[in-house]
Amino acid sequence: MMNDETIIALATPSGMGAISVIRISGSKAISITEKLFKPKGNKILSKQKSHTVHLGNLMKNNFVLDEVLVTIFFGPNSYTGEDTIEISCHGSTYIQQKIIDLYIENGIRVATPGEFTLRAFLNGKMDLNQAEAVADLIASENEGSHNLAIQQMKSGFSNDLKKLRSELLHFSSMIELELDFSQEDVEFAERNEFKKLINKITKELGDLINSFSSGNVLKNGIAVAIAGKPNAGKSSLLNTLLNEDKAIVSNIPGTTRDSIEDSLIIDGIKFRFTDTAGLRKTDDVIESKGIEKTKEKIRQAKILIYLFDVNDTNLDEINSDIESFKRKDLSVILVRNKVDLEIVSKDLFKELKNLNFLEISANDNNSVNILKNKLLDEVNILNPHTDTIVSNSRHYQALINAMTAIKDVSNGLESNISGDLLSIDIRKSIEHLAEITGKITNDDVLGNIFSNFCIGK
Repeated sequence: MMNDETIIALATPSGMGAISVIRISGSKAISITEKLFKPKGNKILSKQKSHTVHLGNLMKNNFVLDEVLVTIFFGPNSYTGEDTIEISCHGSTYIQQKIIDLYIENGIRVATPGEFTLRAFLNGKMDLNQAEAVADLIASENEGSHNLAIQQMKSGFSNDLKKLRSELLHFSSMIELELDFSQEDVEFAERNEFKKLINKITKELGDLINSFSSGNVLKNGIAVAIAGKPNAGKSSLLNTLLNEDKAIVSNIPGTTRDSIEDSLIIDGIKFRFTDTAGLRKTDDVIESKGIEKTKEKIRQAKILIYLFDVNDTNLDEINSDIESFKRKDLSVILVRNKVDLEIVSKDLFKELKNLNFLEISANDNNSVNILKNKLLDEVNILNPHTDTIVSNSRHYQALINAMTAIKDVSNGLESNISGDLLSIDIRKSIEHLAEITGKITNDDVLGNIFSNFCIGK
């Protein structure tokens, strides 16, 4: 897949800025730059130390294109593992394009999306899991997704997988050795020890698989549905959370007929809030569709904020709604709203004490902060508190496939199947684990992964 062409691309976002960085990587990166760059003090660029920065002018036909800083990296001690040049120029879009055009005229090709990181992977500077983490790090919008990407780049996950593969490879080689001495009736792979290993791997794979639901929501944001009867204060709550008039607020029941969505970052965690149509029986066709949409949004949510009016509370309605939405992976937060307007009877308040709920005024920021803290508590409950959290769907599928193969190995051990069949199932599990780090892959998979990168990375 990799060739010996030298590539170039803008590494900073396109458009005008104070400074832009242009990256060149490949065997001709230094020699072509040496031809075009006139450093202060007449230095010879190729004789300078790696990881040094040099001031000078980038020239075209004795014409100065720009005064730039050139950083030189000799392979293999560079991001890509190849000789690499980074040019820091002034951020004019005209200058950016002129510099790139100059290099193209001198035989350098424009890089495809993700080609720099692809070369880093192919040159052994990182594994595929770490390469994907680079894209996640660039795309991170909050502390939660940033921390997940950093965790993946530190190679802890890769080391865990390497250890699992190594243990499986050892037993696989022992079983295959038995096949070579099948006439001798010897057992190199002690079966009881192998069963212990399979049980251990099954648990570790299960923990990784179970972490995906948490990793996915931390990476993409936690879906939170705000639901309840009409006029419970759902739209007011959304507006206060977002600190803007996002939703129309009215005393007329059924004002919100369609879902309104927006995101908010609370202590580094992204929450995706949806204000929904009020839950009630209605003959209005449009409102009915809005209520169906509400139910769909609740089905998609990880957290449900069920809001009810302090003065319009029907315990049967609350219990009925909560029961209808109940599922194992949904956290429900009961919120009693409009406490500043409370005129509820003492008898009803006694009944409400049986419910575990928060009390707020949706229009008051200090009051709503209580709800924000509760949301963060729910995230801590969702967090599996494992050293490694899986957030990549490709990794998740590979782990599922590896688990299936491991279960086949376990069943084979219990059934005392022949070593050759057992070896096939072990190899399958090893291959699925290897797919995550890129030990086993193909050009189509690599092309799909790196095509989603930004150009210049």
